[in-house]
Amino acid sequence: MDFNMKKLASDAGIFFTRAVQFTEEKFGQAEKTELDAHFENLLARADSTKNWTEKILRQTEVLLQPNPSARVEEFLYEKLDRKVPSRVTNGELLAQYMSEAANELGPETPYGKTLIKVGETEKRLGAAERDFIHSASINFLTPLRNFLEGDWRTISKERRILQNRRLDLDACKARLKKAKAAEAKAAAVPDFQETRPRNYILSASASALWSDEVDKAEQELRVAQTEFDRQAEVTRLLLEGISSTHVNHLRCLQEFVESQATYYAQCYRHMLDLQKQLGRFPGTFVGNTDPASSPLSSASLATAAATIPVVPTVAGMPPAGEAAISLDDVAPPASGTRKARVLYDYEAADSSELALLADELITVYSLPGMDPDWLIGERGNRKGKVPVTYLELLS
Repeated sequence: MDFNMKKLASDAGIFFTRAVQFTEEKFGQAEKTELDAHFENLLARADSTKNWTEKILRQTEVLLQPNPSARVEEFLYEKLDRKVPSRVTNGELLAQYMSEAANELGPETPYGKTLIKVGETEKRLGAAERDFIHSASINFLTPLRNFLEGDWRTISKERRILQNRRLDLDACKARLKKAKAAEAKAAAVPDFQETRPRNYILSASASALWSDEVDKAEQELRVAQTEFDRQAEVTRLLLEGISSTHVNHLRCLQEFVESQATYYAQCYRHMLDLQKQLGRFPGTFVGNTDPASSPLSSASLATAAATIPVVPTVAGMPPAGEAAISLDDVAPPASGTRKARVLYDYEAADSSELALLADELITVYSLPGMDPDWLIGERGNRKGKVPVTYLELLS
């Protein structure tokens, strides 16, 4: 009990001394030990890294989960070390609604068939979004969060210790300065001649006391300086480790970009396939097919025409409804052919398109007036249109 009380009193004395030193520094009444310029730059870079990491982390969480209530729920589950419950994505929920609507309105009707196809695509988009969120959380958010909750907490702790060591050092410097001033004053010869012996004895005694105080203050200063230098070196090494943090975050950022690019590429591919599927339904976007119904007005015809998907045309190929010209009769240009590698499997929608297999090499070229999203692909004696998004042009 006595030991604890002594330690409590000692800690209270140290805290009071630091508080007095800090207050006097704020009012300009005490000198402050300044850190070197390199150390200050390391501190500034560390603070900047921490602030921007927090902002990037928060905004990425908003990007992956726009619902603030869901983010709060996930945060609470993480703090309680409980597994976050599985949550359907917006695309998957939309797909469920479309499927239920198609079953109720009639899955054999043009509208019902379209709802089913669009719902299937939305489900694929939702699954791709789920994979993207999972990948981004593991490869990007988790390293950023680990830095803030791990490395940065350690750096902050050592910086607080360094600040306390610096306050102790400056307090020792101020104590030594005051002791030396008092010693010099006590060593002065008294001016009162009639009491010279008595004053001399008192002056000598006070001088000896202040001399002991100076020695004690110098010893405390040496200890404080050693502890400050040691703590400054520890903090400096941690701050220099911010460079390694930047390298790690750079790698995580590249992985985030790759996962995001994969996600958008999957979405684009799914939507292209959906457009082709919708184009093959004869009743899609046609309106009321009942022959007893009144004829469509000109405004309705214009609106319907605006919603009909446009089929890309190729120069030398007639539009739908006319006699088709075989691509075998179309000669490749004298120059402009290129090699291309197929990125994904592609199933031809009709005889004018060329089916593709992933990683195969084909020859491609374009014809005047051709839609830029399509090329003519040639493999052996077989020719056909191929989508540009499925290819990687090599030369």
